[in-house]
Amino acid sequence: METAVVTGVAGFIGSQLAERLLQENFKVIGIDNFTDYYPKKIKENNLKECLKNKNFSFMVKDIIEIDLLPLFQKSQYLFHLAAQPGVRSSWGSQFELYVKENILVTQRILEHAKAANSFKQIIVASSSSVYGKQEGKMNEKNTFTKPISPYGVTKLAAENLCCIYAENYNLPITTLRYFTVYGPRQRPEMAFMQFIKAALTNSKLTVYGDGLQTRDFTYIDDVVKASISCIENNTSHEILNIGGGLAMSINDILRLIIDISQIELKVLYAHKQKGDVIHTEADISKAMKVINYHPQTKIKEGLTRQVEFVKNNISLYT
Repeated sequence: METAVVTGVAGFIGSQLAERLLQENFKVIGIDNFTDYYPKKIKENNLKECLKNKNFSFMVKDIIEIDLLPLFQKSQYLFHLAAQPGVRSSWGSQFELYVKENILVTQRILEHAKAANSFKQIIVASSSSVYGKQEGKMNEKNTFTKPISPYGVTKLAAENLCCIYAENYNLPITTLRYFTVYGPRQRPEMAFMQFIKAALTNSKLTVYGDGLQTRDFTYIDDVVKASISCIENNTSHEILNIGGGLAMSINDILRLIIDISQIELKVLYAHKQKGDVIHTEADISKAMKVINYHPQTKIKEGLTRQVEFVKNNISLYT
């Protein structure tokens, strides 16, 4: 039985990735320091299934302070998802935290991965935020990366660290640029969760911008499958877009949520926030070729599952 380390394991993506790895007969070492970006009870709920599994071990520690070498030396795979998320909160005094969690933590992980020399593959989570303000489909090879938020800057810096460690020390790193991941357990400050919670609690909802901004929305199961497909396809020294295959406007999403929930939303429109891009759309042709990535979940199906999840767990979010 091989061992995978998952950082940020209590998060939205990390917890579901860990569950899938356990189902596929991996031992999983999960690391999370329960930052206060959103309530701890949500992260604890995310881990309920993992904690029932005898092949799961969990460390509640800051990666900056852990002796990583013994953990890495007994592991074959590393999924690095730990990060400080959020575009809007990355400005001003919070930037130091983003530098620590997104850059310094990544550099420390890479240094210890180099020293351990044990990993068959290292998969690192990045973000579509590295692209910044672009039109059309965003392509890993031909599209210039120019983030427009401090968060995006730190994620691009982490990507660049991965590239130089891969090139200089031959670390088998694949970086996945996730495009707006949604589904059950989505972080509470993200748009879909705000929309769904407003519908289910009959609350007013603020949309920043005119609602015509578009995003490439990617369902959580497709993201998890893409991450594990890197192992199955033995990838290395790659950067891959992981998108849902269809860009939609925020207003279209609102209409879908109204249709699914059968509850009318009370929407207020406010000024666009600094760092928010107008459009994201992933060119996934490279991921299709390299890891046989084909997103399976249509937006209405995925949203229906998310609405049902929030309805059944509303106490976590209110």
